[in-house]
Amino acid sequence: MGDLVIFAAGEVAQKDLSIFAPDSPPAEHIRSLSLLVFAITGFIFLVVEGVLLYSIWRFRRPAAGQPEPPQVYGSKSIEIAWTAAPTLIVFILVLVITRTLWQVERPTPLPTAGDQALFVTVVGHQWWWEYVYEHYDGRKLGFVTANELHVPVSTDGTPRPVYLTLKSADVCHSFWVPKLAGKTDLIPGHTNSMWFQTKKLGLFVGQCAEYCGTQHANMLLRVNVDASEDFDRWLEHEAAAAADRPPMREAKAAFLGLSCVNCHRVRGTPARGTYGPDLTHLASRQTLASGMVPNTPDNLRDWLADPQQVKPGCLMPAFGLTDQQRSQVLRYLNSLD
Repeated sequence: MGDLVIFAAGEVAQKDLSIFAPDSPPAEHIRSLSLLVFAITGFIFLVVEGVLLYSIWRFRRPAAGQPEPPQVYGSKSIEIAWTAAPTLIVFILVLVITRTLWQVERPTPLPTAGDQALFVTVVGHQWWWEYVYEHYDGRKLGFVTANELHVPVSTDGTPRPVYLTLKSADVCHSFWVPKLAGKTDLIPGHTNSMWFQTKKLGLFVGQCAEYCGTQHANMLLRVNVDASEDFDRWLEHEAAAAADRPPMREAKAAFLGLSCVNCHRVRGTPARGTYGPDLTHLASRQTLASGMVPNTPDNLRDWLADPQQVKPGCLMPAFGLTDQQRSQVLRYLNSLD
């Protein structure tokens, strides 16, 4: 796999998408299975090609008067051998793949809401990710954020499994962060699940792996693994409603007076739309448009002016805001940290 170019605030970072550098048990199981399959199929390739090359050399065109090489067609023992060998190989692979699927899909033991585990419902949209934080460490959470998933790091003494419930709001999507877990589809009308845990801090990236429309390739994933204390602070911050700052009241009124509130939610305000991403703490996110561009005032201004120029085909139209309206909305959104 190649590297994915993904934007971080103020820089462009290259993040490895290889499945051969796992940082989570499910990803490790997938790598082990891949290596086994490569070893078996590589051995078969060497045997077949070896027999082919030997036969080409050994039975090259005979000189005049020499007999033709012996034929094995109709040899019962040989036919049994080349029927039994592939059957045995396929049987072994089925067993190993079944075991890997069980390990990847179901953590042992299966976490419950009272465990030291994080439960998040992931909803795929065209073309962004919605995260509903349900429970963590026995606590009920119940807030919503978008596009940037934050999870706690696991330590040797305190594993912190992350259990994701996967749903789709429109078409089929696929959640894939190669270094954490395999691809799992989000299917309309059907609920899937996946899990992972990691001891490595930092940013893990991935993207939707199921074609879902014109911006499929730009439906990027960002998973931030935080230290336990940092994650607790992040949870407290994200669960809070948007701050009501007196200097922003005019800008806030301008935002609430526009049709933005029909699609977006800002907790603690009359904006309660659920069609688009939750904007309650938009300014604290590193990127815009599901990881496409850094979250800077200039990029946010361009997005407000015409989202189709930033992400063609996205479901947010250009509203033709005046310069004054755009400046007021920009001020308010930049205050939502």
